[in-house]
Amino acid sequence: MSFRLSHLAFRPRLWPTLLTLPVLAALLTLGFWQLERLAWKEALIAELAERREAAPMPLDAALEAPQEHEYRSVALQGEYLHDGELYWLARTHDSKSGYHVLTPLRLADGREILVDRGWMPGSDPQATVAEIARPEGPQELTAVLRQGGWGGSSWLTDFLRPENRPAANEWLWSDLPAMAEAAGLEDPVTRAYVTLLPESSSSDRPLAQAPPINLKNDHLGYAITWFILAGALAVIYLLFHLRPRSRPGPRDDGPRPSGRHAG
Repeated sequence: MSFRLSHLAFRPRLWPTLLTLPVLAALLTLGFWQLERLAWKEALIAELAERREAAPMPLDAALEAPQEHEYRSVALQGEYLHDGELYWLARTHDSKSGYHVLTPLRLADGREILVDRGWMPGSDPQATVAEIARPEGPQELTAVLRQGGWGGSSWLTDFLRPENRPAANEWLWSDLPAMAEAAGLEDPVTRAYVTLLPESSSSDRPLAQAPPINLKNDHLGYAITWFILAGALAVIYLLFHLRPRSRPGPRDDGPRPSGRHAG
């Protein structure tokens, strides 16, 4: 059985057309919007990587605008306050579970800032707390400026946010004001914390790590999804309105004379 499009005609109907066109326009708009978001996210990732490559800047200058200087290397001096040590759980390294050690650093002007000193193996800090190295005396450090918080402000992100357990010194996200209170800090910096770079660590217990730039970038996949849905809708609309062409009947030009034509 043969099938030829020449035997079909496209005959759109009013109401299906009025319903389909706005939906199609919305799907295409969402697809192009995700492409714009993709370009923005790629530019942001490139900007953050460029910050990482820049020379360390003074901590005070970076703290004037933490959002503009996030992932920037900073130079700072101070003394660790090990009595205020905090444990950030559910941190992995090389697919191994562990936790991070956050220690307050008292700066020369008396303020305190939390320093993420690095990763320790094991899910229970109390089992390995004796293995943590605790440098004493003045420290000159190079670290990466990071902003705290859970991230996002929608009802969904708030719903998914886990609960920290300050009484047990178990933290699942960087609630800097609550961490400062739990550590007993008098003049804390709560707009940002810093992640220690390996060159400033004197021990692998904890293991200092340069923070990766892990910004979620699924915009291309979202754009492709919206465009596929738009294409599928267009195909369904087209097929729904294809109808067989009506074939003309035999021509009827009136009665034909029979016999010989009279001359």
